[in-house]
Amino acid sequence: MSDGKKMSSSRRHHLKSVILQIAASWLEQEVIDIAAAKAAYIAEKCVLPDLSGDQASLMEICKKLHQKIDQIDEERYDNESKVTKSDKEIDDLKIKVVELAGVKKPALKKVRMSADSMLQALLGGKHKVTMDLRANLKQVKKEVKEEAGEAVGDWRKNVEGKADRKKMFETS
Repeated sequence: MSDGKKMSSSRRHHLKSVILQIAASWLEQEVIDIAAAKAAYIAEKCVLPDLSGDQASLMEICKKLHQKIDQIDEERYDNESKVTKSDKEIDDLKIKVVELAGVKKPALKKVRMSADSMLQALLGGKHKVTMDLRANLKQVKKEVKEEAGEAVGDWRKNVEGKADRKKMFETS
């Protein structure tokens, strides 16, 4: 098959039917094996009591059977409590997983806050000093354009003025 030739459809169907027959026989054998294992377990664990004898021996057999029943009920109860406890733990863990996966941190919003309000929020009522950060800034004078109509016009008229500003920045 690896040499590139395709298998004919009749050959493919034949192989498929053979595989299905083998699988069906395996399933039948598995059912027989399970039934045999069950019969062996019952024969080992559930021995038929000897019912021949007087009334005292029969009462003794009944007491043993009741003790076994009580023991099996205790085991069943213990197993049920373990299962319910495990189920509760599983449910709690599922809830925790959903909570962890479902909760997404929201994007932080920008809040405008002055330096005074920041210090007051951090230090509480102790903060009494006001910080004026704008007081230390340099004062810049704006250039007022003389003719508004001329600024909109041709750019070549204003080239010499721009060249002077460039020289001013280069020298400092």
